[in-house]
Amino acid sequence: MSDTTALAPEDQKIITLARATRARNGVPEGAAVRDETGRTYVAGTVALDSLHLSALRTAVAMAVASGATSLEAAAVVSDVAAVSDEDRAAVRDLGGPLTPVILAGPDGTPRATVAAG
Repeated sequence: MSDTTALAPEDQKIITLARATRARNGVPEGAAVRDETGRTYVAGTVALDSLHLSALRTAVAMAVASGATSLEAAAVVSDVAAVSDEDRAAVRDLGGPLTPVILAGPDGTPRATVAAG
């Protein structure tokens, strides 16, 4: 984990987008990722009878489906204590092991930043 008090404005933006998606859709998690061109992809938890995806895996899938070839950063807004290994693996698959994954609480306050790796 690293210090989250001095996040860059671009990282604050993806936290804000993830938080807004979580609130707007009434889902347990909101997530946002930023690709190599600066585009952002935002998603909430998917919970269907036949399909269950975390918000972060959904955001990564949206980035891939839109043609992203890498990620600069990812953010998750949730009540969970840590980003799951599966979520970090999805970020790592597209962005590499050093891609930062920011975990923020429901109020948008960053709790931790971990490498996808």
